[in-house]
Amino acid sequence: MTTTQTLGLVGLGVMGRNLALNAADNGSSVVAYDPWAEARSQFVDNPEVERTKRITVVSSPKEMVAVLPAPRTILIMVKAGEPVDTVIDNLLPLLTDGDTLIDGGNSYFRDTIARQGRLAERGIVFIGLGISGGEEGARHGPSMMAGGDEAAYEACRPILESVAAVFEGQPCCARVGSDGSGHFVKMVHNGIEYAIMQSIAEAYVLLRDLAGMSHEDMAAVFRQWNEGDLSSYLVEITAGILARQDDLSDAPLVEMILDKAGQKGTGRWSSEEALKLGTPTQTITEAVYARALASLKDERVEAAGVLPGPEGMPREWPAAEAVPAVHQALLGSVVVAYAQGLALIEAGSREYGWDTDLSLVADIWRAGCVIRARLLDRIAAAFKGGASPANLMCAAEFATILADVQDGWRRTICEATNAGVPLPGMGSALTYFDGYRSERLWANMIQAQRDCFGAHTYERIDRTGSFHTDWGL
Repeated sequence: MTTTQTLGLVGLGVMGRNLALNAADNGSSVVAYDPWAEARSQFVDNPEVERTKRITVVSSPKEMVAVLPAPRTILIMVKAGEPVDTVIDNLLPLLTDGDTLIDGGNSYFRDTIARQGRLAERGIVFIGLGISGGEEGARHGPSMMAGGDEAAYEACRPILESVAAVFEGQPCCARVGSDGSGHFVKMVHNGIEYAIMQSIAEAYVLLRDLAGMSHEDMAAVFRQWNEGDLSSYLVEITAGILARQDDLSDAPLVEMILDKAGQKGTGRWSSEEALKLGTPTQTITEAVYARALASLKDERVEAAGVLPGPEGMPREWPAAEAVPAVHQALLGSVVVAYAQGLALIEAGSREYGWDTDLSLVADIWRAGCVIRARLLDRIAAAFKGGASPANLMCAAEFATILADVQDGWRRTICEATNAGVPLPGMGSALTYFDGYRSERLWANMIQAQRDCFGAHTYERIDRTGSFHTDWGL
């Protein structure tokens, strides 16, 4: 899709400069600015910029606003937090009623809500735009989740859709609700990403340590999985990672990487918001904790010499048995990761009045973004038309998938537990599945305890009202 609109863009980091080139390739004129002079000069020297003839690099916000035709549309691509507010403060005195600012960074959705309110008082439209796809997606088509006023979104929709990824002829870009909804959905997208990455990493360790497979054989397994129901970007790149040799040591490169994982905060935000909304997202949250635990490298090394594990390690699990069981465990965990994330989006939509369409969310995740996967076609279908399931796991097709995989899933957890291999992702996903399908849980004992020590009262199963017992303990 091409457009002839003019776009202002502030921030020429990896994402900003690639989105500028993407927009220019698709017919837009781009006026770009970065407060760092070196970033501007590096961008100007890029041969692609010279070739497009559609990008103008300016040296100040004042020059940018003067060049852009009114009403102006300016995309802000800077680090979340204070840098976004700095850019807004520098632009605001220069803008006029009806101009639109779009924040395309990983901003916290509550900040987006506050910024929209502040700018609305000045007659400036503000859109929070979640963008997924990394450097490659920004250059050739990301998935984009917009939150803001409907009329404002319609005005800038042509230019956004022109740079978005396309799946079966449809741009992977949509308005998912008002104010902070776009950044909320992107936040949860990243939480799902954490959970799936953690489960994939656990699958790799199981095949390596329990099944004793070579990296070449593991790469072949992941390539095979990528041809079936686990087909996804993350499984695809895992196969490539496992096949890569280190140029410096001639060992598999993944084994030369220190086992400490970084994070930028969006996974933690997802977990914090889930707690506020009372929505269980165990697997997303365990994936966040797993990265925190991995960061304790020195402590773990010391503990390895102090804390005993199962005797007889390492246990052996024949690859012929391990591969199909781990496949089932990974598939079940991936379904649960999507189920938890979508449940959190639904809870946020209810709480903040966004009316977010879960089928639309799944649709725009089908291409361009990091969690794109073949399953998303079926996820979108599960929430289209009629009565949507209370939870993705209860949709008929996904209930069948989970029934089919649970034997291998449970076997995987047992083998790992007996061998002392931690599975926070796969294990918490199975616990969530078992908890959600349990007609009666243990909370009656918790309520009895709360009433015993704190007179918090309880409800009964045979009559209505609140009750308190003098337990005499």
